[in-house]
Amino acid sequence: MISKALIAGAYHGKLREMVRMGVELTLILPRTWGKQVPEIFEATDYKINVVPCTFSGHNHFHFYHSRVDLLDFDLVHIDEDPWSLVTYQWMRMCVRHRKPALFFTWQNIYKRYPPPFGHFEKYSYKHAVAGIAGNDEVRQVLQKKNFSGPIAVIPQFGIDPDFFRRIDVNDLRLKLGLQGKFVIGFVGRMVPGKGIDDLVRTLPLLPKDCALLMLGDGPSRQEADRLALQLAVADRVVWINHVNSLKVPEYMNLLNALVLPSRTLPMGKILPTGAVKEQFGRVLVEAMACEIPVVGSSSGEISNVVGPGGLIFPEGDVPSLSRHLIYLHDNANEAAQMGIRGRARVLEKFTHQRIARDTVDLYTGILSNSFALACMESNLESVS
Repeated sequence: MISKALIAGAYHGKLREMVRMGVELTLILPRTWGKQVPEIFEATDYKINVVPCTFSGHNHFHFYHSRVDLLDFDLVHIDEDPWSLVTYQWMRMCVRHRKPALFFTWQNIYKRYPPPFGHFEKYSYKHAVAGIAGNDEVRQVLQKKNFSGPIAVIPQFGIDPDFFRRIDVNDLRLKLGLQGKFVIGFVGRMVPGKGIDDLVRTLPLLPKDCALLMLGDGPSRQEADRLALQLAVADRVVWINHVNSLKVPEYMNLLNALVLPSRTLPMGKILPTGAVKEQFGRVLVEAMACEIPVVGSSSGEISNVVGPGGLIFPEGDVPSLSRHLIYLHDNANEAAQMGIRGRARVLEKFTHQRIARDTVDLYTGILSNSFALACMESNLESVS
């Protein structure tokens, strides 16, 4: 499995579950991803191979410049979008070594890519024995683009319900000065599509004991900070740039509500961002597992993830968002019940074990019949 996302240690639970199900696994990680280094370098039940990466931190443009011998592998799982340079790199290696390979994608908006990315995408579609779509909307996009292989709808990562759970974090609450506050949180990348300005605009409409805990960083952080100053609520916002992924449950448990106010962005001219629509919202699942009620916008997949574990508001509608938060503030019992329903939903749909089981079933289906071989025999071509 080749995956930059697995630089985060909290995601490795899926791999441990896959190994328990009989997979002999080697994980290929970049030595760094931007400023991040792998949080787990060694594992006892699977191999980790840390490889130098060119253009580290630049999604879709990065590639590895150290060869990996594929001879011992039965299947290669490229945990990257089909139009990415790194996918093209590994797919060519698989074609050369006659090894079946599959890809994963979250792309839930139909886009056409300029050269050379359009070529990479077509090559991946031609040679992949299967594709994994992060949600059903992604599956529809793959079908519209005429990918003819089997498509499994499986979110990229689940959570460990023993790791993300209700815990006592009073000491951390005191340390951050949040005692006695109704804490509303955002966790994630602070980029335009996440709508964090809408969350900041909500704060003046909320009771005075409401505070924002903003965990993350990105290009929208400074603008949101200025907005908080302009709205005279900067003293009610706590900013934390980054914490180790293994510490995230502690910060989740500080919250009375988590908000994902994502906005759908129109098609742009810059590759690969352009149009953006929320693809999953992993932080929703993490919060729900901790029995934290969540409030999400109507963008993309959010409502399908949340189900009965939270509330949905029309994206960009600040008054509606504020009404939901005031409701949770004023109705502690219902908020607690919502948290319980949210955790039950996670246990049913979004655990590492469930994601691993579905993934291993796909592997087994590929390797236990003639499909992969037939696909390779018909599609393999010489690589110059």
